[in-house]
Amino acid sequence: MKNLIIPVLVVVLIGSIQAQETATETKTVDIIKKHGLEQSQIMETASWMTDIYGPRLTGSPQLDRATEWAVDELKNMGLQNVHLEEWGPFGRGWQLTHFEMHASEPNYWPMMAYPKAWSPSVSGMAEVIYLDIEDKEDIDKYRGGVISGKFVMMDTIRDVSEPFKAMARRHNPESLLKMANAGEPTPRPRRGNRAGGFSLNKEIWKMLEAEKPLAVLDRSYKGDLGTVFVSGARTGEGRSRDKDKAVVPQVTLSVEQYNRLFRTLNKGIQVTLNIDMKANYTNPDEMEHNIIAEIPGTDLKDEVVMFGAHFDSWHTGTGATDNAAGSSVMMEAARILVETIKETGIQPRRTLRIALWTGEEQGLHGSRGYVARHYANLGDNGWTPQSLKPRQKEVSAYYNLDNGTGKIRGVYLQGNSDVAPIFRKWLEPFKDLDASTLTLSNTGGTDHLAFDAVGIPGFQFIQEPIAYFTRTHHSNMDNWDHLSEEDLKQAATLIAHFVWETSQRDQPLPRKALDEDLKVVNAEEAKKIDRK
Repeated sequence: MKNLIIPVLVVVLIGSIQAQETATETKTVDIIKKHGLEQSQIMETASWMTDIYGPRLTGSPQLDRATEWAVDELKNMGLQNVHLEEWGPFGRGWQLTHFEMHASEPNYWPMMAYPKAWSPSVSGMAEVIYLDIEDKEDIDKYRGGVISGKFVMMDTIRDVSEPFKAMARRHNPESLLKMANAGEPTPRPRRGNRAGGFSLNKEIWKMLEAEKPLAVLDRSYKGDLGTVFVSGARTGEGRSRDKDKAVVPQVTLSVEQYNRLFRTLNKGIQVTLNIDMKANYTNPDEMEHNIIAEIPGTDLKDEVVMFGAHFDSWHTGTGATDNAAGSSVMMEAARILVETIKETGIQPRRTLRIALWTGEEQGLHGSRGYVARHYANLGDNGWTPQSLKPRQKEVSAYYNLDNGTGKIRGVYLQGNSDVAPIFRKWLEPFKDLDASTLTLSNTGGTDHLAFDAVGIPGFQFIQEPIAYFTRTHHSNMDNWDHLSEEDLKQAATLIAHFVWETSQRDQPLPRKALDEDLKVVNAEEAKKIDRK
């Protein structure tokens, strides 16, 4: 009988320890939920980020002001090692200081229009000419001063249909099931330029730069009812943000305004427009900065759990759903974690690091620059890892949010099937908040790709689409009023939970296999590769 006592005691002791661990985990989740759902500060954070410090175009003085504010906020929350990390060169910045545009003939009306970023100052009155170009031979008829000093229209008319279907939507069981049943993702081939269309457009823009029209007009490629989607100015060669690059002034009109001009010209009636645009090129050193801050770890402090979002935006709205939503969620997740640590007295094992990226809108430049500095030596295309740096293995995971204001419904696993059972357990406390879907699918277009490309587990969350791509993404309607408070509170709470659970694991998250020829290089070898 005595021999049975020790095994029984061991079983009882193990059961007691497991019960205590489960109780602690439950308590931590409840506290995270309390601070995230009941005591949220996210909408106030988002209002400062948009109403006061939006928009945040990379390279602009407004982004610099927003960056200073974010640094102060993170310090006030109690985060440590709050600093800016330089990357670049990005190119010159741009700031719009004044814009107005109206028609004066055949009659007066104000134009609903927005300059494209990196367009230079321009002022004047001129008639409008439509470029009717089908092939390269047509380009020559617009040389020799035909369009010099004139407004030039680039696009044909776009039909507008009344929106009988709702602009916004949420995921339904069918769409989530389809994602959950998706198989392993296949690599996306990198597309080459279309030989015909791209080449013709390039020649047209070279002609425009030589002939110097007063301004080039195009229409919003989607949207109506006053929604205008705008990005950066075009060029024939190089980029509009390249230092000393001469750029033709460019303006995007609402589709209704553009169509009116087009129909008027088709009637043989001359149209005259007036424009007054003042803009400055800024940021002469061409360098930019990411915002980094930490909550120090304890026994595994040399390992890192990263979470972040891009802080920059385009310039027509205030950068709310793209991407003050994601940046506010990540700042709120950091605040939730700080408050949870204070209340529970439990410290994170791994260091928790928030990153707010810049230059995302022009090609994930901030996150790629960070990865290249710390984790991998990248090839000439800025993507393909040539070798890994020693610190690459220190990052357990990177979590990203950048698909609008919608709440989280689950996680894109980026083909990393080994994390599925781990994430499924972590989603359990959030089933009542509609977050339970895991898909092997990948999703692109944002900063987690920079980490995934070098073998670090990088994840973007599945979000409700709401009206992101139909109404707010890169448009003049991307403002605070289109943020969903309940959805953002849910997202911040769930992400804080994921970051915390990743920190407390005994082992880092499982990783996908990397190419066999990739190797880890030391600092001296890394310098040699960088010099090549």
